[in-house]
Amino acid sequence: MIKAAKLSMFAAICFLCIAGAADQETGRTIEIHARRYAFSPPDITVKKGETVHLKLVSDDVTHSLLIKDLGINQTISKGHPADVNLTPKLAGDFPGQCGHFCGSGHGQMKFEVHVTGN
Repeated sequence: MIKAAKLSMFAAICFLCIAGAADQETGRTIEIHARRYAFSPPDITVKKGETVHLKLVSDDVTHSLLIKDLGINQTISKGHPADVNLTPKLAGDFPGQCGHFCGSGHGQMKFEVHVTGN
């Protein structure tokens, strides 16, 4: 009986360690909403080498998140959230914008990713 309890405890500890490692690999999730003519939040800060999951949601019409220097160009349609994983390799500020014309204020629809060093 004691052996079985020890074995169960060992298995539970192993499971928790593996689950924790999986969480570190996927990183944190940041939800970004797009609506005429702004992103909310308008900027995010991440660490160099950190994997971040971006959940992109359109609140009104079709938009896209375009950040050329980070290789991101994701269309976002109302009712169909989009997912992007980001693992920046360089520190710095990376400007982005809506890459899908969404109306007269489209040119002012900006976004920025701030990447800090380790």
